[in-house]
Amino acid sequence: MGAVGSPLVFAVGILGNILSFLVILAPVPTFYRVYTRKSTESFQSVPYAMALLSAMLWLYYALLTKDLLLLTINTLGCVVESAYLAIYLAYAPKQARAFTVKLVCIMNMALYGAMVCVLQLLVKDGESRVTIAGGIGSAFALAVFVAPLAIIRQVIRTKSVEFLPFWLSFFLTISAVVWFFYGLLMKDFFVAAPNVLGLLFGLAQMSLHLVYKNPKKKGAVSEVQVPADDEKNQLPLQQQQAGTTAHVVAPIIEGDEEVVNGREDDGGDKQQSVSVVDIVLPPPEEHPTLPPVDHPAPLPPMRMAVEVV
Repeated sequence: MGAVGSPLVFAVGILGNILSFLVILAPVPTFYRVYTRKSTESFQSVPYAMALLSAMLWLYYALLTKDLLLLTINTLGCVVESAYLAIYLAYAPKQARAFTVKLVCIMNMALYGAMVCVLQLLVKDGESRVTIAGGIGSAFALAVFVAPLAIIRQVIRTKSVEFLPFWLSFFLTISAVVWFFYGLLMKDFFVAAPNVLGLLFGLAQMSLHLVYKNPKKKGAVSEVQVPADDEKNQLPLQQQQAGTTAHVVAPIIEGDEEVVNGREDDGGDKQQSVSVVDIVLPPPEEHPTLPPVDHPAPLPPMRMAVEVV
């Protein structure tokens, strides 16, 4: 491995720490909303439990390799993700809280603890221990990078990037590039390899923003204006007095054609032939006025985001 003390490696690692920290902070608006509304609503705890496990795996790998820059960012990741889960547990409904506790106990405590115990007690060779821990961390990182596939499929189906935050996609892409070069400079295959897939998925998400950032609006309703001369004929029946006569003006139809030139005057101008029919309106009680129907304002769409660290 390359020396961490190299100025180039150190600079790339610091940049990677900054970008990864911004990605870790991406769910802050979500949990501020949970805190202010005292409810988790439709948010799920699985992405944050997975992010915590990913940080724990890389923290263990950083301890084995004595990589200071990996150690710092994954320590921060463990602290922040634990805070997210604590807020979620505080405001989640009973069923969701029980599921989250079981998930954390099984995945983040039992499985992770068993892995550490096996590697520390049964694998005596330090190099083999690093290889196994790095392989597990890389495999889990690949699984985390594949997680946004559901959101990508939803964007393509709905032709809308509403549920795919632009800045999250942007920082994920840049972070993957930086950590790839960090692993390359350090000659660390386990750090560099997963970020190749992360870069590809990040570029795919950015391309979706370019394609669907201005979707065409469907279902537009056009308004039809009624001519001023016909407005008096559009009054509802209940507004007419009982026993009065309504005049309906209609053109005379002969065969399949409308007669608009029944006769010509001396000047040759065409005169329209019309028929006036008198209709006696019934009493107003036979036409009760229906109360207006109040249509509630449409609710804004629920935003959903998937955070990948």
